[in-house]
Amino acid sequence: MARNKVEICGVNTSSLPLLSNEEKESLFEKIEQGDTDAREQYIKGNLRLVLSIIQRFSSSGENADDLFQVGCIGLMKAIDNFDRNLNVKFSTYAVPMIIGEVKRYLRDNHSMRVSRSLRDTAYKAISTRESLTKKLNHEPTIDAIAKEIDMKKEDVLFALDAIATPLSLYEPVYQDGGDTLYLMDQVKDKKNKEDVWVESIALKEAMDRLPDREYDIIKMRFFEGKTQTEVADEISISQAQVSRLEKNALKQMKNHLA
Repeated sequence: MARNKVEICGVNTSSLPLLSNEEKESLFEKIEQGDTDAREQYIKGNLRLVLSIIQRFSSSGENADDLFQVGCIGLMKAIDNFDRNLNVKFSTYAVPMIIGEVKRYLRDNHSMRVSRSLRDTAYKAISTRESLTKKLNHEPTIDAIAKEIDMKKEDVLFALDAIATPLSLYEPVYQDGGDTLYLMDQVKDKKNKEDVWVESIALKEAMDRLPDREYDIIKMRFFEGKTQTEVADEISISQAQVSRLEKNALKQMKNHLA
């Protein structure tokens, strides 16, 4: 599939514009005020992002045009739900949403659909989990569920995974007042255990300007790959406090790097 020749609405995506950071900020301010023309420009300015993402699914055998249009749906959802107060780049927020949209499409439209027997196994496992939870007053392990329905643990895991719905990394899992804990806050980033960012002198300088506690939080979160909950336990404060301090630290670093 020649991705550089994918067309949407008769326009070759290789000729699509790239937006500067200033243009993105200006357009998003207008979008937040309900400007539909600005929204359209922002979509066009990010279609290259969609194009790069669908290249990851080249082995799926799906038509490139279909994947591109599905990716555009994810892009529009990201634009409509993006909160600039998150202190993250739009692309960082949009990528998992676009990928999730494409994965849902592939799951729902793949020729090899989940078999009836696999679904029956999954629903039986779910029902058993609920009944055991009531009986034991805590959620049972996969081993316990598999033993209860007389199946192999691997078969139960495979069945449950087959019917699972992909989640966005920005799926809220807990909310305490104005502080929201997102799924990504509970995911460890093993890649960042390597000192990739430390090679950046500008980033070092930005971190060195932080107060000691904020410095430690950024170090544990983005260099050691710890979740907000783990950081909270280690420095003996609440997860909500970690979230606030992390956001403030990132904002300070962003201002320094701007």
